[in-house]
Amino acid sequence: MKHELLTDMYEFSMANGYYQTLPHDKQARFDVFYRKAPDDGSFVISAGLMQVIDEVKNWHFSTDDIAYLRSLNHFSDDFLFYLTAAHNRCSIKAIPEGTPVFPQEPILSISGPLIDVQLLETLILNIINHQSLIATKAWQITSVTGGRPVMEFGARRAQGPDAAIYGARAAIIGGCSSTSNVLAAKLFNLPAVGTMAHAWIESFPDELTAFRAWAKIYPDNAALLVDTYDVVNSGVPNAIKVFKELRAAGHEPVGIRIDSGDIAQLATKARKMMDEAGFTNAKITASNALDAHIIKSLLDEGAPLDNFGIGERLITSSSSPVLSGVYKMSALENDGKWVPKIKISNSREKITLPGNKQVYRLYDKHDPQHAVADVIALADEQIGTEIAAINADVHVTWNKVILTDFIAKPLLKQVLTLGKAAPIETDTFAIQHFAQTELAQLPAAAKRLLNPDRFPVYLTKRLADLQQKLVDEAQK
Repeated sequence: MKHELLTDMYEFSMANGYYQTLPHDKQARFDVFYRKAPDDGSFVISAGLMQVIDEVKNWHFSTDDIAYLRSLNHFSDDFLFYLTAAHNRCSIKAIPEGTPVFPQEPILSISGPLIDVQLLETLILNIINHQSLIATKAWQITSVTGGRPVMEFGARRAQGPDAAIYGARAAIIGGCSSTSNVLAAKLFNLPAVGTMAHAWIESFPDELTAFRAWAKIYPDNAALLVDTYDVVNSGVPNAIKVFKELRAAGHEPVGIRIDSGDIAQLATKARKMMDEAGFTNAKITASNALDAHIIKSLLDEGAPLDNFGIGERLITSSSSPVLSGVYKMSALENDGKWVPKIKISNSREKITLPGNKQVYRLYDKHDPQHAVADVIALADEQIGTEIAAINADVHVTWNKVILTDFIAKPLLKQVLTLGKAAPIETDTFAIQHFAQTELAQLPAAAKRLLNPDRFPVYLTKRLADLQQKLVDEAQK
């Protein structure tokens, strides 16, 4: 499906107005960032860049698109003619997918003709907000499993096909091991997993017959769903009978899945029964509306679980279903010069950061694998061995610091220049590995699920001074 019309009506209204009142080649720069992490966390894992680049690189309006816009009787003919010839003339710099990103930091910055970058707002936000949200939720869940695999099972509960497909990819970036979504598996080269539902069991005269039928067809993939009738008195005993038959035929069972009931107690009883029967390697998978807090509780209780299948609470991030990323102008070209722009608010934390910026992650000079802070700077600033900085968190008491003894790594990379894309990582598991490496470098306190410590993010003095100057000028 083409997505050029996937935007809000006011974007087209503004673009039409720009065409009537401003030079058609007037350049603008917009930043994508967020102010508050979901689930009261401290960061978001960036995701969605691959799709953004693909959409922007191939951005154009079809004859049918133009005909529909004309039918609205809202736009001038010369603006619509402009759109017929419109193709991507934008450039993007972005933080790589899989990077933990903190509030106020530009995840992506796009520059190009004002008309074009305005029309791309909704589509870019839609992609980045959704995929970053799901990647972050997946990290929250996988971070508490102690390395046990988490399978993404959410397609049937996702808010539409695209949410299911790209949500599965984002879930892998965040740490999941596989997906039940076959189309996502095909598109992004992911492991596709899944065995049976309760309907399989109910389609046979009894549970044992259903298990035997499955084992006959899939002797090396015998993961049996044991909670259709009674886990302890029926499901597990019947599974063990089939496991013995499989072993006698030279096959080893995969294990069982429990999808309802008191999972901790049922898994404990099932483990004991399978161990006593000689199937100590048979795995127990838990599913059924799980999330990070439930999984942690199960494991803290000692539940002998080996894998998890997570559906709705992952693919919808149901506990915190919105990442409110925004798209704000940071600079506008005027007579060949870039002029920084700002959005003022009565709330200090909603005042935007003007100008063309770069984000640096600072690492301890004596321990280069340990990140200590981020600094948002103007792009043309030279980062030396010492930085006079202002805390970006407006709520802190002591906001001025001198940063020393660090190694600075720039995070924003040029990924698209006038329609030509730079090489970026597209292998989903390579991005997952990158994310895990980046996460390992953050302080443990910043990764707590409950009451995480705030990772320090600073503004350079020059950027802070520019922001204050524009605020003062707006108030005159």
